Amino acid sequence: MPDRQPISTAPKDGSRVTVYWTDSDGVANESVARWDREDGSWWIFTDSNTQKKIEPTSWRPPSGGD
Repeated sequence: MPDRQPISTAPKDGSRVTVYWTDSDGVANESVARWDREDGSWWIFTDSNTQKKIEPTSWRPPSGGD
């Protein structure tokens, strides 16, 4: 599994990437997120109908098997 990298190095082409972020309760999370060019933010789905804007601190490139 590749090491985490700073979020500033993550692709911002609309592709989905694994990101790491901390919620308002201080809980660390790992999610699949997508960068939205229109609003300049990272978004995740919390369920099949709900999106949430997040501020990730790092991301992980896909492993060679993905």
